[in-house]
Amino acid sequence: MKKLPVGIQSFSELVRKDYLYIDKTREIHKLLTLAGKYYFLSRPRRFGKSLLVSTLNELFTGNRELFKGLWIEDKIQWETHPVIHLDFTRVAAGSPEQLEETLCRLLEEKATHLGLSLAPARYSSEKLRTLIEKAAVQTQAVVLIDEYDKPIIDHIDNLETAVANRNVLKQFFGVLKSLDQNLHFVFLTGVSKFSRVSVFSDLNNLNDITVDDNYAVLLGYTQEELNRYFSGHIDALSKKLRISRHHLLEQLKLWYNGYSWDGDHFLYNPFSILNLFDKKRFGNYWFATGTPTFLVNHIRSRNRNIMELENVKVDDATFECYDLDNLEVVRSKRVVSKAFPCRLHHTRAGNFARKLISGTGFDPETKNIGQYLVEKFS
Repeated sequence: MKKLPVGIQSFSELVRKDYLYIDKTREIHKLLTLAGKYYFLSRPRRFGKSLLVSTLNELFTGNRELFKGLWIEDKIQWETHPVIHLDFTRVAAGSPEQLEETLCRLLEEKATHLGLSLAPARYSSEKLRTLIEKAAVQTQAVVLIDEYDKPIIDHIDNLETAVANRNVLKQFFGVLKSLDQNLHFVFLTGVSKFSRVSVFSDLNNLNDITVDDNYAVLLGYTQEELNRYFSGHIDALSKKLRISRHHLLEQLKLWYNGYSWDGDHFLYNPFSILNLFDKKRFGNYWFATGTPTFLVNHIRSRNRNIMELENVKVDDATFECYDLDNLEVVRSKRVVSKAFPCRLHHTRAGNFARKLISGTGFDPETKNIGQYLVEKFS
């Protein structure tokens, strides 16, 4: 069995060190062929966004050898583009001034990596414009932005800072539209989805694929992928727990399956599955590290009783009006906010969908594993 890539977000490291990779390149191919070149995707934390962005980076850099044996290897014309990959988890944003400063520094690092130099500029948006124009002299550039919303989310409890940072980002992202002739592909990810009239009003040609049926299984593991890629791990764990493979798969569904962005395909959370097979015990792995703290704090600050949010349904249009001035808590099959777009079956295995019951570990009499009973939804 190949090594489990727990915590690894670099596609090149994953491939070169022979870690297990669930081939998502068929889904990635859709991004390159279906519609346009400006994309936005929102998914929860610990769901594979950074690995996806890293994979796109290697693909557009033309590192074909890393894709040997994968679905996409012979499906595209391999080209090399200058890639501007910005990881916003590296951006300090305690104030709009600090945000501007760290964005400028990050852009200077990217310029150096591409063999370019940037003149001093007052605003990060000016540096971004210059970097793209210089990078795209010979061939169009690619811009990949991971966790675009971190400078906002980190300060959601301080609206003054959050709004100021949002305004910086609005100007920063707005540059992209005016540089269309210089850009081959643009992809942004985040854990939240702010309305287009707030952060992305100047980038109104962005294709939001968050709940697009074409990309429903772009991230997360399908049942077929779990059975195919983790077969050896499933057998090893069922042997350790002294239960049948069939019963173990039932427990896996109970614990970790249920994320859906189209209501038809249900997915396993990658972080939970990898940790399960690594530690060989069931646990609340996503809840421990991926819970959106700002959402929990927001619910508490409104003195909301979670039970009052039971069975509240919203449609896609509701998410389009989410903004810092409109932070009402809603629920779609589980407690979420408008920051977390979902269809009616966002998750059966999410952190707010569990009911605490007594007992821990594996019960040999009931054949139930763990401490939580997942609330069933129709």
